[in-house]
Amino acid sequence: MNTARPAAAAPTAAVRAPAASPAKPAAGETAAAKSPSRTKLIAVVAVAAVLAAVALVGLVARPGPIAGWFGDDPATPAPVATTPDPAPTPVLVAAAGQGDAPNEAAVKEALDPLVNSSALGSTVHVSVLDVSSAQVLYAKNADIPTTPASTTKLLTAVTALAARGPAYRLATRVVAGEKPGEVVIIGGGDPTLAINAKGQFPGAARLDKLAAQVKKAMGDTPITRVTVDISLFSGSDTAVGWDSSDISPNGQVARIQALMTNAGRITPVHNETGGDPRFTDPAMAAGRAFANQLGVASEKVRKGTAPAAAGDTASASASAPASAPATGEITAGQELGKVESPPLVQVLDWMLQQSDNTIAETMGRQVALAAGDEASFDGTAEAMINKLRELGLNGDEADLYDASGLSRHNGISPSLLVQTLALAAGGTKPELSAMFNGLPVAGWSGTLRTRFATPSPNQAAQGVVRAKTGTLSGVNTLAGVLVTKDGRVLAFAIMASATSDSSTAKAALDKVAARLVACGCS
Repeated sequence: MNTARPAAAAPTAAVRAPAASPAKPAAGETAAAKSPSRTKLIAVVAVAAVLAAVALVGLVARPGPIAGWFGDDPATPAPVATTPDPAPTPVLVAAAGQGDAPNEAAVKEALDPLVNSSALGSTVHVSVLDVSSAQVLYAKNADIPTTPASTTKLLTAVTALAARGPAYRLATRVVAGEKPGEVVIIGGGDPTLAINAKGQFPGAARLDKLAAQVKKAMGDTPITRVTVDISLFSGSDTAVGWDSSDISPNGQVARIQALMTNAGRITPVHNETGGDPRFTDPAMAAGRAFANQLGVASEKVRKGTAPAAAGDTASASASAPASAPATGEITAGQELGKVESPPLVQVLDWMLQQSDNTIAETMGRQVALAAGDEASFDGTAEAMINKLRELGLNGDEADLYDASGLSRHNGISPSLLVQTLALAAGGTKPELSAMFNGLPVAGWSGTLRTRFATPSPNQAAQGVVRAKTGTLSGVNTLAGVLVTKDGRVLAFAIMASATSDSSTAKAALDKVAARLVACGCS
């Protein structure tokens, strides 16, 4: 039986300016590049807004990768503008009760014709909430779970931040094996791990640096074998409800294992359309790449588990791996090296911007691990729902089979999504507000980079809507936050699960959000 949903606290925090995406938008969300002048203009506005927010509410935006913000990446093709530059509206606005509150009747009058559009099909679930007052402004099937697609990642981001905190880092370790010359690489669930400097994600931990540590720690002892330990994760490496075409090697997600490089990709490049080719066994591929760095033949790589003593040195510094004892003897379980991922908040930024399914699944595992639960699909789903309840949200309105939204068995209500967004924007849980930095911004970044372009009224929302998209065959969703022309921050979720044409459905979703921006409806 569902419990009553608590009201969101009065918001005092801010929605922050977006971090630069490390690569192209998510597959299936075609994105044309913006002109350098447009990028410079909006980037300057975003930076100015960050400074304004610091003065207003005392939040300091963290530094992040900015390559390509000013068109200075020599590897980036010459960009072509697809729409006229919108009037530069700051994308960072304090979530406070400024401006006139929207009127429920006026919002209904504005949205009903758009929500009932044939482009959205026969089954539409909608919720719109005024973040400051926690007043529900519009609801249609709002409390009924429906297929969320990638808007599931909103719950993944919030629960991961709540469970681990924004600064948490994922460690990949190497210890000495039982046999002389054997080293064991222990997967720590870091999907962004790179082989070398040419990784998919800026600032990622690297296997070549890990190998250098191991060689130094081993000294004169020759390295003859590499064992791959992926025991951190358990259960099936694919979820119930995933279509076989979605899974590697040519789909939208890799098999979920505790060790992989570049989120399982064979080549560290994110394609704008279609799938990214991925290894059929990401862990063994990473193990062989590590062996290559050590000068060990690929046939000397196998799966196994680290010696039990390995846990005794889990806190060793990555910059100072354990050295051999004075006798020169290497003991089983002795830590030989460790590298760590960028902070969790940055990994989540990439997950949201690119809608990376593999990152989402590994981030969901962190919720389970933090709770002491089994790091499997079932354990992750249970841990995420329990964490939502701990946050005062109605976990009964979520039925999860994965953390990415690829499973068609998932069900989430729009009410739960907007309540989650309102909580993150409200200021009572400042660690949760970090999620907004990764949400795509309309007409500028991530999976919204080319959205809100047509028809022309939709362009009013460019720069002022930040939201997570969701797309499966016949399913189109959009959930996020926006600022009305009167300065009110609204959380919204629009979920259509019986669409016939994805392009027209996306435009119809954009119309709803753009109408909320332009209406004010006070």
